Amino acid sequence: MTVRWTEEIIIQSDDVDFRSECRWSAMLGFMQRAADTHIEKLGVSRDQMLEQGLGWMLITMDMEMANIPQYADEIHISTWSRGAKGALWNRDYRFTDRTGKEFGSARSVWALVDIHKRRILRPSAFPYEVPVHMESAGSPPDKAIIPEGTALKETYAHTVRYSGIDSNGHLNNARYADLCFDVLEENELTKGRAAGFKITYHREARMGDEIRLRRSSGEGDTVYVQGVSSEGTNFF
Repeated sequence: MTVRWTEEIIIQSDDVDFRSECRWSAMLGFMQRAADTHIEKLGVSRDQMLEQGLGWMLITMDMEMANIPQYADEIHISTWSRGAKGALWNRDYRFTDRTGKEFGSARSVWALVDIHKRRILRPSAFPYEVPVHMESAGSPPDKAIIPEGTALKETYAHTVRYSGIDSNGHLNNARYADLCFDVLEENELTKGRAAGFKITYHREARMGDEIRLRRSSGEGDTVYVQGVSSEGTNFF
């Protein structure tokens, strides 16, 4: 049984930004693919899950990268399940280059959901065995929070359209990273380097939803970003 799955990826031209560095949204997409493939290698196909009305919902992702992969780089993404705690599942990741040198890691929290009733299910509702691998990439992440008193200013509004929708009918998890990086100003993008990205998803965004992006001033080394509806409901 495959307790730890590794994907080998070559960074392509559509994965990189204006500096030829891999976008964080692309990395999130690679991680999502690796997790899906790992579950499939355990003998659980996507069709089987759909037939039983089951799906995975990402709650929180916390990732760090000491170096950002460049165009044409070969990277390896390893992932494994840390098991379930309460109603939630923990999954870790490690990123290494072609020499085996680690340049990043991530910790994530997921929920098993009834895709028809849109409700979270207990781990016991998953009728397949998911082996637990006790290797740790760090403590499971707490939910991302914006410190009380942090001033946020609205930067732009994004309407969810065809280009961002996945097969579940909502804005794909990875696309939120692009929304966050789009709040940054040109001088922040050209002079700075992101070393970490943490996000907690509160509500799915569907076709036609408007997400209003707010950000902090960026004092210190952290920029806080929030996406809300026109009524003030928090998306992330």
